[in-house]
Amino acid sequence: MLRTKSPYILRLDVSGFPVAWTSWEEAICLYVKGQVAWEAGEHAFSFRGGTSRLTGKRSSITVNSIVAVHGNSMSKRIYRQTPHLNNRELFRRDNGMCMYCGQSFPDGALTRDHIIPRSKGGKDIWTNVVAACRRCNGLKGGQTTDQARLQLLAIPFVPNPAEYLALKNRRILMDQMEFLKKQFRHDRLLNMKVSHFSVENEIDTNRLNRFIGPL
Repeated sequence: MLRTKSPYILRLDVSGFPVAWTSWEEAICLYVKGQVAWEAGEHAFSFRGGTSRLTGKRSSITVNSIVAVHGNSMSKRIYRQTPHLNNRELFRRDNGMCMYCGQSFPDGALTRDHIIPRSKGGKDIWTNVVAACRRCNGLKGGQTTDQARLQLLAIPFVPNPAEYLALKNRRILMDQMEFLKKQFRHDRLLNMKVSHFSVENEIDTNRLNRFIGPL
C-alpha cells in the first residue's frame, strides 16, 4: 500500500512556469499518457505495483518531483489571478507570527486581523489582513492601528503564483522549494521548511490500475 506521507509533484507548464501541486495518481497518469514534456527535479519516486499475470513481472513507474506538461503556457493567465485568501496560507505568509507583538503561535491561536477594520470600509484582501494573536486582535478591536496604538511589524503583501504554491504545500521538497524560490519577490518567505521522503513507494496494484490500467 502507498505510504501515508506521499510527496506532491510540482507541475509546470511547458514553458517552465509553476502551475499546481499534483498528486502521485495524477502524475502517473501524465507519464502514462505521454504528457510529460521534461523533468526538472532532483528526486525520483518509484511506485511499485503487483505482478502481471501475463509477464510475471512486477509493475513499476518512476515519477520526478518536478514535471513540465505539454500544452499552452499558462503564465499570463495565472499572473492575472489573485490567489485565494484563507487563514492557512495567510498565517504561513506571516511565518506563524503575530504581526503586532511579534510572538510565534500555532495556527489555532492566531486570527485574521483587518488592518483597516471591515466596519470602517476595510476589505478582506491580502494587503489589508495580517496574522494576529487573540490578545492583540482583542486590543485592536474595531480600531485602526493608529487608534489602537499598535504598529505593524511587516507590510502585508499578495503572494505571487510561485509564493502561493510554496505556502500551500507543507510537505514541500528541497528541490521544489529551490525551483520556486527563483520566482519569489518577498524575502521573508525564503526560510520556509522543506520535507524529506523516501524515493520508493509500495502501491496496491488494484488501486493503481483504477487510474491508469495495468502497467
